[in-house]
Amino acid sequence: MKKIASLLLVSVFAGAITLGSYKLFFEKENYTWVTSQQETPFITTSNLDTSARGAGINEVDFTLAAEKTVNSVVHVKNMTISRGPSSIAEFFYGYERQQTPQVGTGSGVIISPDGYIVTNNHVIANSSQLQVTLNNNKTYEAEIIGTDPESDIALLKIEAEDALPYLAFGDSDNAKIGEWVLAVGNPFNLTSTVTAGIVSAKARSLSPRRAQSFIQTDAAVNPGNSGGALVNTNGDLIGINTAITSQTGSYVGYAFAVPSNIAKKVVEDIMEFGNVQKGLLGIKGGDLNPTAATELGIDDLEGVYVSSIEEESGAEEAGLKEGDIIKQVDNIQISKFSELSGYLNSKRPGDKVEVTLNRDGKNLVRNVTLKKRLSVELPGTGFTVKNLSKSDIKKFGVSKGVKITNVPAPYARYGLENKVIIELDGEPINNIDDAKERFSQLSKYGRTSFTMINENGEKEHMILQ
Repeated sequence: MKKIASLLLVSVFAGAITLGSYKLFFEKENYTWVTSQQETPFITTSNLDTSARGAGINEVDFTLAAEKTVNSVVHVKNMTISRGPSSIAEFFYGYERQQTPQVGTGSGVIISPDGYIVTNNHVIANSSQLQVTLNNNKTYEAEIIGTDPESDIALLKIEAEDALPYLAFGDSDNAKIGEWVLAVGNPFNLTSTVTAGIVSAKARSLSPRRAQSFIQTDAAVNPGNSGGALVNTNGDLIGINTAITSQTGSYVGYAFAVPSNIAKKVVEDIMEFGNVQKGLLGIKGGDLNPTAATELGIDDLEGVYVSSIEEESGAEEAGLKEGDIIKQVDNIQISKFSELSGYLNSKRPGDKVEVTLNRDGKNLVRNVTLKKRLSVELPGTGFTVKNLSKSDIKKFGVSKGVKITNVPAPYARYGLENKVIIELDGEPINNIDDAKERFSQLSKYGRTSFTMINENGEKEHMILQ
């Protein structure tokens, strides 16, 4: 009898253990659900009235902006032919070179119903054929209308039978840090991909040697997104996704877009003039920070310090001086050089801007008329040249030509700086536009001869090989 009782007791105990184990391990979904209800919400919202710009993610409707955008973003396929010698013998003896097809992909944004598309210059560079595929899978051959490598913007055109869906340019100057945005493109050939994030920063520069002004976002952007759309929650185009910063080549939280105001201006210039019209202030300067302020002996920690004024520039004519600190241009507050360059990149020669500056502790306002680019780097050489000023014309005794203002290291010992180039391979050079065009047409393997005038009015000849 005792044995039976013991067996019953052991059975009941084992059953309880089995039931408890079942509840713990096999009904874990219910257990987890209860725990998750007690966790702190990831996003909290205030009781204040909020718009989409400042609302929590649960209060923002991305669907309308996404639906509007995916149909206006296209897949760009860049087909190039690599023509190179397949062996040492072919390199030296000129046998038929092997042609290797290569395909690159990216994105683009339709900006008009008749088929104009904006993308990145690096997406379509060196193309022998361009194909554009719409969200409805229709494919078209694309024509390059114009490019601007400096801003990394290119304009394409396709001929479609019907009016195409397109995006309107928004005002990127009004984009706010913390504002919700969507990045739409074709990463890794995954067409019509939408990711969400916020504007992380504005006027971001990635290179100390170039005047850049990107919108930074934490919306996921990967290879293939280049040339795609960055839009706000209204579906307005506020940027063209261009670059990421990553040690792996894939997205790690930092993505950068060309602001829509810059992209729009580049596109309009290409359509109207065939090239980009740069409106320049005519200063050289840099950011202020505690170190720079200490070295300069000033108290300001924000703004652009003017280190020099270019001769015959709008800045000189308006009375700006070395040592001025630019604090505002029109209604844009200026705390660093990238903010200044970003705003001016949306302007053209002849445009007027109101510059607020600090001079010796006093705030002054000067109206400056922007002028054409005064200097340019000659393609393939590293030389920087500028148009002749009135004093240059008087000094050198010539009315046409370009003055060398900077020489790359390999040519530094030849004393070329400040001389005036008047001819290239026997063809006259009138100004920087002439010089840039003619130097861009030079063969990498040919000899180049140019004629210069030195400060004594004497002609000199030099051959580059």
